Amino acid sequence: MNGIKHRAIIEGLLFVSGEEGMTIKKLGDLLEIHQKEVEEIVQEMIEEYQQEHRGITMMNDNGTLHLTTKPEHASYYRQLLETQGSTRLSQASLETLAIIAYQQPITRIEIDDIRGVKSDHAARTLVNRGLIEEKGRKDAIGRPILYGTTKDFLIYFGLTSIEDLPPLAEFIEQQDVEGEADLFFEKFTELEDEDGTDEL
Repeated sequence: MNGIKHRAIIEGLLFVSGEEGMTIKKLGDLLEIHQKEVEEIVQEMIEEYQQEHRGITMMNDNGTLHLTTKPEHASYYRQLLETQGSTRLSQASLETLAIIAYQQPITRIEIDDIRGVKSDHAARTLVNRGLIEEKGRKDAIGRPILYGTTKDFLIYFGLTSIEDLPPLAEFIEQQDVEGEADLFFEKFTELEDEDGTDEL
């Protein structure tokens, strides 16, 4: 089997795997080729996806590969993700989203502690918009839900991976989570304002 066919199969496998994505090891197992060969093919694919005429790219999220859209086309994808009659995220929702993005996985109670107010409604809004999702349960009394961001979150804000978030930790002490949330809100409110839609 030649490299061109391998690339086609890998592209198909990543497409089918959707949000779950696939690791290089899993791809190698399915193709019955060495991991190093898969890595070389994947790198070739990444370079090809960088071409201007390609509308998708490959994202490496903590060792798991996904096919995703290009950040430079994010404004079009936000329009698509906005259902008719829906509105842009409120300040409360963006603050909650900022905390989750930088502190994930995190429980709602932990979010409330950071914000100083209840975040039930904001969390539900973010779940309904597909920007956050359940990432498991915390090993604590009551087994509270742990929340994290989704692939749609990356698409919505034009990111290829969670590592592309503004490196606020370089400027802010780790414990100053509220400051991180404020800067995140400031940065991404600008993206929201580009849509010119009303606030939730």
